[in-house]
Amino acid sequence: MPEEQDQAVQEARSKVARAWAAFQKYRCFTQQQIDEIVEAMAEAGRANARRLAEMAVEETGYGNVKDKIAKNLLNADLLARTIRGMKTVGVLREIPEEKILEIGVPCGVIAAIVPCTNPTSTVIYKALISLKAGNTVVISPHPRAVRCTLETAQVLYQAARRAGAPEDVILCLERPTLEATQALMRHEHTAIILATGGHGMVRAAYSSGKPAFGVGPGNVPVLLDTSYPVPEAVAGIVEGKAFDYGTVCSSEQTLVAEQSLREPILAALRAQKAYLCSEAEKEALARVLVRPNFQINPDCVGQAPTKLARMAGFEVPPDTSILVVELAGVGKEHPLSVEKLSPVLALRFVRNFAEALDTCEAVLRFGGLGHTCVIWSKDEERIREFGMRMPAFRVLVNTPGPHGSVGITTKLMPSMTLGCGAIGGNSTSDNVGPQHLINIKRVAWKVREAAEALPLPPYEEKVAEPVAAPVALDRAAIAAVVEQYLRERGLVPPAAPAPSASPAAVAAEIVDRFLASRGKAPASCPKEGGVCAVSPAQQPSPSTPAETTPPAPPVFIADFVCENDVRAAIQQGRKIYIGPKTIVTPAARDLGEQHGVLVMAQR
Repeated sequence: MPEEQDQAVQEARSKVARAWAAFQKYRCFTQQQIDEIVEAMAEAGRANARRLAEMAVEETGYGNVKDKIAKNLLNADLLARTIRGMKTVGVLREIPEEKILEIGVPCGVIAAIVPCTNPTSTVIYKALISLKAGNTVVISPHPRAVRCTLETAQVLYQAARRAGAPEDVILCLERPTLEATQALMRHEHTAIILATGGHGMVRAAYSSGKPAFGVGPGNVPVLLDTSYPVPEAVAGIVEGKAFDYGTVCSSEQTLVAEQSLREPILAALRAQKAYLCSEAEKEALARVLVRPNFQINPDCVGQAPTKLARMAGFEVPPDTSILVVELAGVGKEHPLSVEKLSPVLALRFVRNFAEALDTCEAVLRFGGLGHTCVIWSKDEERIREFGMRMPAFRVLVNTPGPHGSVGITTKLMPSMTLGCGAIGGNSTSDNVGPQHLINIKRVAWKVREAAEALPLPPYEEKVAEPVAAPVALDRAAIAAVVEQYLRERGLVPPAAPAPSASPAAVAAEIVDRFLASRGKAPASCPKEGGVCAVSPAQQPSPSTPAETTPPAPPVFIADFVCENDVRAAIQQGRKIYIGPKTIVTPAARDLGEQHGVLVMAQR
């Protein structure tokens, strides 16, 4: 196993290197050359749409051939026509009035991660937009869809080569292990990652250190307003839910409507061959479809409704279009309110339009933030209110979800990568296209003076005030000032200090001697704000000459003690003397008493 993993990783690294070498040639191609290559690839995709769809269903067991053909043609036909004529390299546009020239610059090697739900259509999509933007691409298939993914890549590559593309512009991994895909995403020559897959794969893409376009899950609510004909809306909703057996991330998940529409909606669903599950069948379906961690059982993804029913232990008519379950709410207590990736539609009836808005928002917040929502309505005011309120970046009106979101029934960019924006943890809220895979260089000429763009108020420099020169200190002058101060207060000055002392020492020694003789704090006491005390035992006896019994060193009493003071005393092995008026913080007192540092001094 380790040897196989090493081989898979080596394959990924080798193919990125080859694609990088191809990019050095392809980056020099003109817009005309690129467009001819893309047209040839699209034509090959159209010619092989059915065959590739059949391979996908056969290999993965997901979806159905008819709708996978439509997905292939969405990209090989509609996308190709939409990007035809789009400028992606060289001069993109000139803005004469702003004196700006914009130039398109390709990014390099695109790492394309492909899911098993849409393996062939996603390859067509990602290969077309990558090469249209002047890049080369390395594709990483899902392990469950390797054969059909490789075949699709090969079909497109051969068409590109026939149209003049360099060798290795499209490459595909043959051993798509997790380690190989990580090596592909983290390679120094990988420029951008297009990640389509599960939450873990998308998160890995964003964690790779490379620019990435990954998309989140799509738990799509659909609101059926009272202003819209129920049979027409229900027909569209069932069409979207049944499309490729629910494998499209923008397919409808929960239909929300007012209670007054309950019977018309149920009748319309039956008319569309939808099967309305009983409470027992709903519970059985929830157990087989949704795992305890709210992930969908992969064996249920993209399966026909008849097969899903059998897996849950009940039978439905062979022409059943979708399975329908009615819910009493949204959230963890109601497992079938998650994205189901299968032809299962939840129903939720509410009292009024305001509650319908609340419910649709709750559905999006339960695993679909930023993706897609749908409203069927003819009330323009309600449509706008719905669009402003919903935390989704594709708000579709009167259209099936899958068809509208990918640009089949709307004018949105045809795309298989639907960004969910910042609220969905994505780097874009757009339908990703070639324009996201180029950088734009701008050439800008001077059009104005700086003072025209930034008129600033007058500004005057502040002139620093001159600093007075230091004054030399005279020892005799200092001593005279201190003696005069003491005599004015009727005090006898102490003996003069030694003549050789410095001016600073003169003042300090005179004051120290005077204060010490009176039991006060010397001027040189190490902490300002405190008071030094001399205990009675240290005071000179009245009957004993002071010169024969020198006083003991004074004791410093602190005014304030914090925890840092205590820690410093512990490290220095000294005591801290405190008095009745000393302020001691609780932390300092606890620590001081624990280590015996605090001492109550006598005055």
